[in-house]
Amino acid sequence: MVNPPVNLYDSAVKLDKYLDDYTGGKSVGIEKLLNTTLAKVKSGLTSEYANIGADTIYNIVKGDILSDAEKKAYIGLAFRLTSTDLNFISDFITKSHIYTKNPEKVDKFTNMKEYFKAVNFATFEDYVNKIGFPYYKKYNKDFTIEDLKREASLRVIEDYLRTSPKIAAVTNMDEFAMGSTTKTSFHHKTSNPWDLDRVPGGSSGGAAASVAAQEVPISLGSDTGGSVRQPASFCGVVGLKPTYGRVSRYGLMAFASSLDQIGTLAKTVEDVAICMNVIAGADDYDATVSKKGVPDYTEFLNKDIKGLKIGLPKEYFIEGLNPEIKNIIDNSVEALKELGAEVVEVSLPHTKYAVPTYYVLAPAEASSNLARFDGIRYGYRAKDYTDLESLYVKTRTEGFGAEVKRRIMIGTYVLSAGFYDAYFKKAQKVRTLIKQDFENVLNEVDVILTPVAPSVAFKLSDTKTPIELYLEDIFTISANLAGIPAISLPGGLVDNLPVGVQFMGKPFDEETLIKVADALEKKIGRLNLPKLD
Repeated sequence: MVNPPVNLYDSAVKLDKYLDDYTGGKSVGIEKLLNTTLAKVKSGLTSEYANIGADTIYNIVKGDILSDAEKKAYIGLAFRLTSTDLNFISDFITKSHIYTKNPEKVDKFTNMKEYFKAVNFATFEDYVNKIGFPYYKKYNKDFTIEDLKREASLRVIEDYLRTSPKIAAVTNMDEFAMGSTTKTSFHHKTSNPWDLDRVPGGSSGGAAASVAAQEVPISLGSDTGGSVRQPASFCGVVGLKPTYGRVSRYGLMAFASSLDQIGTLAKTVEDVAICMNVIAGADDYDATVSKKGVPDYTEFLNKDIKGLKIGLPKEYFIEGLNPEIKNIIDNSVEALKELGAEVVEVSLPHTKYAVPTYYVLAPAEASSNLARFDGIRYGYRAKDYTDLESLYVKTRTEGFGAEVKRRIMIGTYVLSAGFYDAYFKKAQKVRTLIKQDFENVLNEVDVILTPVAPSVAFKLSDTKTPIELYLEDIFTISANLAGIPAISLPGGLVDNLPVGVQFMGKPFDEETLIKVADALEKKIGRLNLPKLD
């Protein structure tokens, strides 16, 4: 289970400030917003005398009658109306007397005009600082504003999320995120919505399929070597793997701790940006998360990319790459040039070592991380055993699937005495060289453009060797080894199956990836996702 580090206080303040960003926090600014958009808004109203309430604003915003800036302002207005109600009611109930003087004297005949006027422009922060926090302070003198903010987190309902019978479904994935098909799942197989006889990719195949099937607008996945981007490519959706340390991994079951990252899958680049606004940032529950400030990723949508420098690494266009996928990359290059971007050839010479390097390091970390699943405290526990050793052996024999066992054995082997220096230590050195390649190239260009996978989604019935399956990640693994962000978006169709285009960028520069991916998406158009019965 993944528990995104959603801080409700920060999210509420951000929404509330959408209005002030547009209006400058002045009533004349709100009047200007209403007056300048009234002609457009009128067509979105349900009746001639409709009130401008949250429901009406929703009907207006979901259409195309407003600019993006106006939409954000109206979203802020809707939230502000809610904040105002919250301020007034809370002030009334708690008898705080901030906005309502002598509330005990208010009855059904009282003229409320002065009361409403006093609270008219109260913000969410006003509610917290003037009413909420002082109220709780009465009952706990040691309670701080930081305590209040910390409590305003989705973690307060974590136990409910874990145990509630109302949580009806979770998305499927390869067992312990080890796989690129979702066929190694402990549960049932997952099909690709574009062709139910084909794989959705993996390991986060269920998350990608749920978006492609239009069951949900946004889903979260984990990306250790491409497990968000490859299924995004196979299922025709957008998938972003953020920089290592950009998003909290609290609640994520560890596979390879130096590589794992929570990523976002969505229908559009805009939806990815919105999701990143919520999940990115520091987290007290994950020490590996960076404390770097988080921008508003939606500010990088609908931007000009003229002059942007894009690198095309020659090592990524190898023998074995489907020629039709190469054509889609070429078409994307031409589209980017038409948008004013400059495309240049670059070299990432150590890319050819990425797969073997990954399949030394990742299994080694998995061997260590999965050692806890021994039937004592974590995971499956065998029923019939005679002693502690037989409990360990039977539990791990019965509880792990074939692919997980294979990777644990590989990892244990490369960490064992006599092989550590020959394999693990050497792989770490090669990882450094791969990272340096990206640093050098990204000093010269803004982003790097590559394919996501060498093929389209293959059939569920296809029998592939482990090596063949490992090579499915050949274009995605490097971003994890280097710790850089990467995004996949649909570039076109081959045999009526979606093909992804990948951009990789500088550490903690997801905004540039969002900018260029959004520009390309709007240039080439979005895929029409399949409609399932």
